[in-house]
Amino acid sequence: MDMGSQKSERRKSQNSNMILAFLTLLSVILLVALVGFFMLRKGPETIQGQAEVNEYRVSSKVPGRILEIRVKEGQHVNAGDTLAILEAPDIAAKLEQAEAAKAAAEAQNEKAIKGARQEQIQAAYEMWQKAIAGVDIAEKSHKRVKNLYEGGVMPAQKLDEATAQLNASIATEKAAKAQYDMARNGAEREDKLAAAAMVGRAQGAVAEVESYIKETILIAQAAGEISEIFPKMGELVGTGAPIMNVAIMNDMWVTFNVREDLLKDLTMGSEFEAFVPALDQKNIRLKVYYMKDLGTYAAWKATKTTGQFDLKTFEVKASPIEKVEGLRPGMSVIMASPQPSPREK
Repeated sequence: MDMGSQKSERRKSQNSNMILAFLTLLSVILLVALVGFFMLRKGPETIQGQAEVNEYRVSSKVPGRILEIRVKEGQHVNAGDTLAILEAPDIAAKLEQAEAAKAAAEAQNEKAIKGARQEQIQAAYEMWQKAIAGVDIAEKSHKRVKNLYEGGVMPAQKLDEATAQLNASIATEKAAKAQYDMARNGAEREDKLAAAAMVGRAQGAVAEVESYIKETILIAQAAGEISEIFPKMGELVGTGAPIMNVAIMNDMWVTFNVREDLLKDLTMGSEFEAFVPALDQKNIRLKVYYMKDLGTYAAWKATKTTGQFDLKTFEVKASPIEKVEGLRPGMSVIMASPQPSPREK
């Protein structure tokens, strides 16, 4: 074979290799494009929610030290069960003060009702009788002086003095009679009312302190499950400080945050299917009872790059139609939403 034929064969081989390499690269590009198309293709929107329950916080109106905690986290309690006991020596001291004030007010009230003692009444009576005797003597003296004056024996001045003495004796008798009547009748109506009001005020103070003492014994207001206990034994807690939370397990719902373009089948009162991953993909049926937009602080999504309008997020709450055994607060609940309309994609 001559030199020209060898060069021609070599060129053909190079051209074939280049074509093969180009075809191989093109095949790889097409394969990657197909894989990306199928893998990155937008599938159905998945909406994830979370199971929630109502909780109430247990706290005390008085400060104190944790003396005893009678429950544990996760324990079921009934309404009226004792949850914890506080120690509040300051409140006990105030109760003693209030009871002492009440006893003093009751004594004053009893004194006002009974009036003066019998010895005081007797003394007032004797003073009245003495005043009566003084009037009698003054009347007799006035009569004798008047007769002498009329007979021309006694001057007018003596008659005036006798008349003044008689009037003074009569006034003294009236005052003594009033003192006797007051001692016998007891205190005035206004004094009795004031004493009774003082008793009522003291009783109110005692009742107030007793209500504070009741606050040292914390009881469950409704049946539920102890979800969290905050302080430890012996710790000090202030007024209104949270001591524990009680979850009302019978009042459970699921909350979803749904973009408004996916709300087509979610309306008030509508029912839908969902599943719970924690319960082995268990299917449950829910009913919508609450819908509200989350406001400007929630995530917004522009429908177009130019941004004709934005999509808001709504909070949707739904309750299970039937009780779901094993469903716990915080468990995820998944539902598949419908695809957005082509205009919104």
